[in-house]
Amino acid sequence: MHFINEQNILVFLVQILLLLGLARGLGEIFRRWKQPAITAEILVGIILGPTILGRLWPWLYQTIFPPDPSQQDMLATVGWIGVLFLLLETGLEVDFSAAWRQRGDALKIALADIVVPLAIAFTGSMLLPNRYLAQPGHEVAFSLFMATVMAISAMPVAARTLYDLNLSKTDLGFLILSAMSVNDIIGWLLFTLVLGFFTQGNPEIGRILIIFAGTIGFAVFCLTIGRRLANAAVLELRRREMPQPGATLTFIVLLGVLCGAITQWLGIHALFGFFLAGIMAGEAKELSERTRQIVSQMVYAVFVPLFFAGIGLKIDFAAHFDWLLVLFVAVVGIGSRYLGAWLGVMLTELPRSNRATIAVAHTPGGAMEIIVGLLALEYGLITQAVFVAIVFGALLSSIILGPWLSYSISRRREVGILEYFSKTSIQADLKATTRDQAIHELSELAAVQERVHEAQDIYAAVMARESEMGTALEGGLAIPHARFQRMLRPIIVFGRSRTGIEDWDSPDGQHTHLVFLVLAPPYSDAQVQILGHLVRTMQEPDIREQLLEAQNADAIWSIFSQAFASKHVVRTARKHRRQRAGTP
Repeated sequence: MHFINEQNILVFLVQILLLLGLARGLGEIFRRWKQPAITAEILVGIILGPTILGRLWPWLYQTIFPPDPSQQDMLATVGWIGVLFLLLETGLEVDFSAAWRQRGDALKIALADIVVPLAIAFTGSMLLPNRYLAQPGHEVAFSLFMATVMAISAMPVAARTLYDLNLSKTDLGFLILSAMSVNDIIGWLLFTLVLGFFTQGNPEIGRILIIFAGTIGFAVFCLTIGRRLANAAVLELRRREMPQPGATLTFIVLLGVLCGAITQWLGIHALFGFFLAGIMAGEAKELSERTRQIVSQMVYAVFVPLFFAGIGLKIDFAAHFDWLLVLFVAVVGIGSRYLGAWLGVMLTELPRSNRATIAVAHTPGGAMEIIVGLLALEYGLITQAVFVAIVFGALLSSIILGPWLSYSISRRREVGILEYFSKTSIQADLKATTRDQAIHELSELAAVQERVHEAQDIYAAVMARESEMGTALEGGLAIPHARFQRMLRPIIVFGRSRTGIEDWDSPDGQHTHLVFLVLAPPYSDAQVQILGHLVRTMQEPDIREQLLEAQNADAIWSIFSQAFASKHVVRTARKHRRQRAGTP
């Protein structure tokens, strides 16, 4: 029996200090380089683990990370709490209702992005040499795991990149995240089923059917009745005026623990239960964006860095590095996910220009790929060399996503905001005090400009889009938008609220002062460009301050004319320079 003593506590605190401090510090540097923080976190573990510190200064490594089982269990427990909460937070980001409403295009893309990578990766894994098998004779189980690993796309990585590129609130970004939500649900369901079957050894057909039926039944319950119960619980907490956001956070954690215990009891991993709990809680209409941000910050500020830094302490990455495996996982994983999403877009009526962007967004494996790989390693299905290859493949796909996605967007036709905007499209002083009133007021202004649709029709369409994904952003900005069949070209109208609109549920909890209403034809590429330009321009504090202090519509129009005209000139000049240099 092992007991924790004072020395164990001291060493544990030193470990946390080093891992969390270095992972967070290096992670912030990587973020400034537009690279995912997970790369820095795993790198810290590699530096402090047996790969570097253990090889160069073994005495120091043994002092900081002694082989004592009690000591190792303390750090491992914190790490697994982190990964459980990571799956909970991932579930919070999955908007199942929106994905279901988008099931036409989103479902086609998601299914293609599951089926194609599964088929390609399974076939390729079956052809790998037997030396890569952890257990001879389990080729099918090994290949199923590898196929599932390479079929799951990392929605958090894609969501963050879309946010950085100002695409998260666009219809294109919404479709991408909806498809990835379905991909996540199907992928994790497949993985947990395969894991459950494998951990049962050689179960009877009856046991297999029980696990399958129980998993499917519980998932269906969570995604239907469970979502309504979670929404009712959050609403009741607010009605009783329980301390917020503390009471809601406690409920979300308890929901995750309950669902995790149920899925573990069913014979599959608790991670799937935490993931389902996150989806249920995330569907609650009364769950504010601010509360979601608090959960996300808590998870990514403390637990996630410790978990991924801890991975580097478990394995000697240099000793188990295999170029063939790394190349296989990276090429097959990235390539098959890209091809799957590309073929999925071809099944829809989306314009050709969207194919590359949607396909690229589905390529990262990221944290999800590493977590699945770690589970497979701990259950003895894959070797350490295979896991190391999975880690490098996941990191590579995450690193290249930002530049690759940015390049695909840059290939679209350049637009100028002033082409779709005019001085008569400005409401300098909104009378509205609520979100709905502001949208109605701007819809009336848009109806006058557009002269095809009635204000009430515009209002209904914008509110329907708003219910699927809120359009409030940080810095007092909101960009509601919608598409209309009979429109020939986009239009933009603008409204300013001096007092601010409180109920728009912005991520930073601030009042909304500046509102752009963007209307566009179906499948218009210009909408993506317009929303991106608006967000980039409004991110500049000086411009926001000038707009808030402007006396009237003429002054506001002057500010817009300068801001958008200058940005268009800069973009055009850069494009011409690239063309003269012979680069894309």
